[in-house]
Amino acid sequence: MALSSMTGFARETGASGPWTWAWELKTVNAKGLDVRVRVPPALESIAEECRQRIGKAISRGTCFATLNATREAAPTVARVNTELLTSLVEALAPFDGRMGLRAPSVGDLLAVRGVVEVVEGAEDAGAVAAAGAAMLEGLDIALAALCATRLEEGRALAAILTTRIETIARLAAAADACPARKPEAIRARLAEQIATLVGASAGLDPNRLYQEAVLLASKADVREEIDRLGAHVAAARDLLAKGGPIGRRLDFLAQEFSREANTLCAKANDVSLTAIGLNLKTEVEQFREQVQNVE
Repeated sequence: MALSSMTGFARETGASGPWTWAWELKTVNAKGLDVRVRVPPALESIAEECRQRIGKAISRGTCFATLNATREAAPTVARVNTELLTSLVEALAPFDGRMGLRAPSVGDLLAVRGVVEVVEGAEDAGAVAAAGAAMLEGLDIALAALCATRLEEGRALAAILTTRIETIARLAAAADACPARKPEAIRARLAEQIATLVGASAGLDPNRLYQEAVLLASKADVREEIDRLGAHVAAARDLLAKGGPIGRRLDFLAQEFSREANTLCAKANDVSLTAIGLNLKTEVEQFREQVQNVE
């Protein structure tokens, strides 16, 4: 399987009946999967289905899915409040011809507030259902485009991570072959240190000094760290070859790399070995930063 990044963006637009809509999908890094869907209130019924489809398409990262939808204005309908109109006619009839009054015209009555009501036509449930189905299909298209961008970035990440791993492997090999680790070099440094101590204080026990020297030499040995670095390199190579959602496991390996590099630097008792350890720490940190983008 190919490696996938956690970052990506996609947009898809469409129309169905009186509805026009646009999906915008954006994913960013996260420790797990977090799906956040925003749809207009009239289309809330499709929100849960959207979450499920997104959850099947991606396994890690925060996904912001926003649906912007507009509907053409529904045709308006004029309704006459016949009860109010009748009551007005009945109430005004006794005054027809009295005190110079005349009966009100139809236009006069219709102008009275509340006699005529203008309302929008009822929402067509079938049209809403059809629009919802079309929007879900549009979401699938947007998800496919989103996954494609994540895969494209994942291929670039795989190349970068492979380069980092190979550099870590070379630095581990350089630490293993460092002349400062050779037995004769270690013996020479210890002999020099012991001679300095003996010269500084004639009361020191040579046997005790020898025991302490052996202990220091044992503590300064980085053989185990180099072996573990080699094992971690092999594991990282295997994960990159398999691909898929391996971000969590790569992050764990990055932590292990960092631990071994720190220990190697702490144990190093030679400038050349310390320099290799510092370069190793730098490379491991760059590896860890890139791993944060992997699904």
